[in-house]
Amino acid sequence: MDSIFTLLHVVMAIINFSSTNGNFCSLHGEPVYPPLSKDGNIIVGGIFPIHRTWEITDVSYKVKPSPMNCVRYFSQSLMFAVEEINNNSSLLPGVSLGYKIYDTCGSTTMGVRMAMALVNGNENSTLNEQCTKPAQVQAIIGDIQSSASMAIAKSVGPLSFPVVSLNAIFYHKTALAEMVKHFGWTWVGALRRDDDYGNSGMAGFTEAAEQLGICLEYSLPFFRTYSKEKVLRLIQQIKSSTSRVIVAYVTHWDFEILLDIFYEHNITGYQWVGTESWITDSAVARMDKHNILQGAIGLAIPKTTVTGLKEFILDINSLKSAGSAIFTELWETLFQCKYKVQNDSEGTTVCTGQEKLSDTENEFTDMTQMPIFSNVYKAVYAVAHTLHDLLGCTQICPTKKSSTSNFTALFLEHLKRVRFKTKEGEEVYFDKNGDPAAKYEIINLRTVEDHHEFVTVGLYDSSSPAHNRLLVKMASIVWAQNTNQMPVSVCTESCPPGTRKAVQKGKPICCFDCIPCAEGEISNMTGTNIHTHKKKRINGITVTHVRIFVINAKLFLIFVLIRFLVFLVHKNTPIVKANNSELSFLLLFSLALCFLCSLTFIGRPSEWSCVLRHTAFGITFVLCISCVLGKTIVVLMAFRATLPGSNVMKWFGPPQQRLSVVAFTLIQVLICVIWLTTSPPFPFKNLKHYKEKIILECQLGSAIGFWAVLGYIGLLALLCFILAFLARKLPDKFNEAKFITFSMLIFCAVWITFIPAYVSSPGKFTVAVEIFAILASSFGLLFCIFLPKCYIIIMKPEMNTKKGKYCLQHHYSHFIYYLK
Repeated sequence: MDSIFTLLHVVMAIINFSSTNGNFCSLHGEPVYPPLSKDGNIIVGGIFPIHRTWEITDVSYKVKPSPMNCVRYFSQSLMFAVEEINNNSSLLPGVSLGYKIYDTCGSTTMGVRMAMALVNGNENSTLNEQCTKPAQVQAIIGDIQSSASMAIAKSVGPLSFPVVSLNAIFYHKTALAEMVKHFGWTWVGALRRDDDYGNSGMAGFTEAAEQLGICLEYSLPFFRTYSKEKVLRLIQQIKSSTSRVIVAYVTHWDFEILLDIFYEHNITGYQWVGTESWITDSAVARMDKHNILQGAIGLAIPKTTVTGLKEFILDINSLKSAGSAIFTELWETLFQCKYKVQNDSEGTTVCTGQEKLSDTENEFTDMTQMPIFSNVYKAVYAVAHTLHDLLGCTQICPTKKSSTSNFTALFLEHLKRVRFKTKEGEEVYFDKNGDPAAKYEIINLRTVEDHHEFVTVGLYDSSSPAHNRLLVKMASIVWAQNTNQMPVSVCTESCPPGTRKAVQKGKPICCFDCIPCAEGEISNMTGTNIHTHKKKRINGITVTHVRIFVINAKLFLIFVLIRFLVFLVHKNTPIVKANNSELSFLLLFSLALCFLCSLTFIGRPSEWSCVLRHTAFGITFVLCISCVLGKTIVVLMAFRATLPGSNVMKWFGPPQQRLSVVAFTLIQVLICVIWLTTSPPFPFKNLKHYKEKIILECQLGSAIGFWAVLGYIGLLALLCFILAFLARKLPDKFNEAKFITFSMLIFCAVWITFIPAYVSSPGKFTVAVEIFAILASSFGLLFCIFLPKCYIIIMKPEMNTKKGKYCLQHHYSHFIYYLK
């Protein structure tokens, strides 16, 4: 049963059959009259088990079977809803609702027959009359049993008639599977009633369970008419199973037989998972004399109340006008008396009519079925609101000339879109499939000193976000055998660290072997899946290589700091001044950044690290080359400034030098911004090169962006090399153009060889090649430009004067000889 009610069958229109002259028929069987009825402008049909069971009689197939002898009474909540709507001046004003309520006696066959009577209106067996008439009711509400509802829907489906069902399994299957998964049960057994309710419900549960990784060890059908041999086979299969959880899609009628069989064969200690059909049924709890169902947990329709409904039900005098025979039968059943006593039978109590319900305790007065009564109530209101919308509509409305089929089609469309609140504030609506938002209470069945309790331990709400749909108070649950320890039901325990899953051939995925990981693979988590046990290397670089790169970067950074201190201490000496001290300090700073940016290539790639490593590399190297290019231009401009009449240095003084460095660097910054805006680098799992390894690396995003950054660096380096080569032999005592030429040769050689190495390097070697190129080219600049100057400053201080005998190029050869 669903939490509210479900539009089980939505169709387009009632098909009117026209009969030709002489085409008559007659109905066979007894006349079918509604036990409860009320006249009105619009009639609502109801199909309920007014009597919930019937006495089974022998059928000889030789004579016509006798009518069913129905026993046990149900409810009159539809009558209450109709009376309340008729007294409501704001809902369907000027229109009175009536009803025709038929009794199914809990029989699916009887339910189908009653549905056909409601659709055709043929309560009498008459001759010379069309068998098919316009429908006598606007919609059918019922039955409370899923199997009966499905049968009714299939029967009236060809006639295209709407059925509003009080029970459906559409949401229930998902909620039940999510609850089983929540408790960690991945290996369960299933027992289902062998009818539409059990088979359809279990099929839906199986589908939802498989999506959640739950396996069914068995799914066994059962019906109370099964032979003894068939039941014994079922019992034997349950006893030989290894799962400790049984999901039961059965009814309380099935437990009348099952509980005794389970006790006889010592099937105890299982954790039962129940559906709404039995988990809160007090009759089932009373039948469980041996506590086989102790600790059962399941889903139930939330407890709800409808103001005035209980008082209306208990005031059974309302049945006198709707059906006096029902009133008499109910009164005699409740008070064990008879209104009419034949032959003065001894021991028979005569009904006085003054008996009080408050003096009795029975199924009729305990209101255990109040959630179902509430669903009937809301179903009637859904129909009433739909009719109200149709009668007051302003867009697509039925006209006087509209056929019955057109009106029904509009009725169905409005019914799917109806949305209203009950007087208790509960909102009622359907989704696009005609299903309501499902809400279930999670019920725990307990037995305390031969007294059964139904305790609410959680809630399932399909309208909530996925992570909040199921809320369970784990500490409040009493499990099977009256323990506080949640049972375990898995085919195979989780694999320990160092092993992985290997599915057993021919068995469900929940059954597997735990085998050691292969060489080069690790598993540091319990229950690691076979697809996730691979070793994830830190960006694909082994620990040895990482240490080498880090040591080199730190060592080169120390060299930069030493040269910075040397230049800072001797900043007023000629060799420092003559080679543009400001650009020299800026170059040293940018070289330090280059060494540091190589460290961003080490470590597990992330979104920010992938973006930082490429942008930092591109910008810092352009800053370096810009400083070197500025120094080269200074050399050329200084030589031209010594020519007679030349005033070129005024166009390339310190402000212009700083501006050129900033301008060249900003161009690279703009390229990086465009790259990051359009298609930035991102972390990526490389499964291509190694089947046994997952290489974590940074994907470039836009390859054009990456090569644009690299190409701009190459362009500046090439320009710097050309200018330095032209100025290498200029007659200047402190001319550093030759050193710049050598540094650019090393720089270009490194990056030219980098391109094919980068493209052809698989997986982990790509990052290693890039780090090596950064460190090698940066050290080439540091070595060629600054070491000769430091050699003169420290080893030949007498030459660091304006009157020094030898030029800087001459001492470069001495420096090389000294290194040897």
